[in-house]
Amino acid sequence: MATPTPGEPFSEAAGEAVQAAVMATRLVLAIADAVRRHQQKKTKGSEEGLPPADGAVTGAAEGIKNLLPPDISAALMQEADWPQMAQQLMALRRAGVDLETFLPRVGEIAVTVQEQVAANTARVAREGIGQWERMLRETLPAGPVREAIVSSPAWPDIAATMDRLDERGVDVRQILASAHDEGLGVDQAVASVLAAGSAPATSRDATLSYGPLTTGLDIPPDLDLGSREKALQQLALAPAENERYARLVREAMPGREREADLMVVAKQWPLIAARMAKMESQNKPVKKHLARLLDDTTWEEGPGPQLGSRLVQAANEVLRRPLGDTSDVSRVKVNTTAARAHSTSLEPTKVQAAKNAAPAEAGVAAHRQTGPTTTKSKAK
Repeated sequence: MATPTPGEPFSEAAGEAVQAAVMATRLVLAIADAVRRHQQKKTKGSEEGLPPADGAVTGAAEGIKNLLPPDISAALMQEADWPQMAQQLMALRRAGVDLETFLPRVGEIAVTVQEQVAANTARVAREGIGQWERMLRETLPAGPVREAIVSSPAWPDIAATMDRLDERGVDVRQILASAHDEGLGVDQAVASVLAAGSAPATSRDATLSYGPLTTGLDIPPDLDLGSREKALQQLALAPAENERYARLVREAMPGREREADLMVVAKQWPLIAARMAKMESQNKPVKKHLARLLDDTTWEEGPGPQLGSRLVQAANEVLRRPLGDTSDVSRVKVNTTAARAHSTSLEPTKVQAAKNAAPAEAGVAAHRQTGPTTTKSKAK
């Protein structure tokens, strides 16, 4: 599609297609810049600002003209925010991103959008931008790109851009998937320049949470459960999502709202919320899974101060267990007799008595059991 000369008729559909391609390019650049800032802030403690607009416009123009389709590059440089986009490009180059590799891939995304709009100019009824946060979580895996997007001050603008592209018949999920791949490249390039190529040390919270609570979840190695706000951000969960998942738990435990609240305030609650988010992205019925919390209330047994922690374990178990599994026995139930048998706080005679009362079957760590255990008969 060639750029029209002055006075040449320009169809509404073609003009809309080019503008959609420009918006897609702006979206990818905004995401790439958000990733750059996030990586620099995470590694250096502060992000580098954008270079001066005058020099950036001159430096970026040549690359845009040579590496993007002519009609898209011409329209891009006519945009009112072109200086800001040029600054973002130069900031990426300064951070270590190879624009000669990056821009052609951005151009492919823009051309795809251009073709989609040209083929489908019917506008889709506006549904508001609130849906895009859910789509983002469902489309992109947890990681540096998704975390950078949802934590960026530019997120409302990014969501509004996705909404406008959707109205023009663009497959926004496809753009997000492509932009995610480019975002990973930006993240790695910036990390390399900042000498941050080595993986961050595994945090104590990540180490202690390893096992059933994190199986199947994408958990950052520097997970910090000591800060609820930070943990939710690391797991790409918005505060509104967290509140909604807490409400689902309360609704699943009618009359037991106090106990439900103890679960929500427990340190490891963000991992339960993250599991519910993943289940929703897989179209699994979270409410039906949670309803089983009242089918087996063995979580009531034990010291009161640990009730919230026991409920976290119980919730994780019912969320992971398939609905077709109708086993009535909780897989996280603790054998208190056997536990007391190993307690060093008992007197020797009481320890021996407890051992005699404990089951003879060898103990197996709960997270290593693959199914209900069977009792072995003893030969007489």
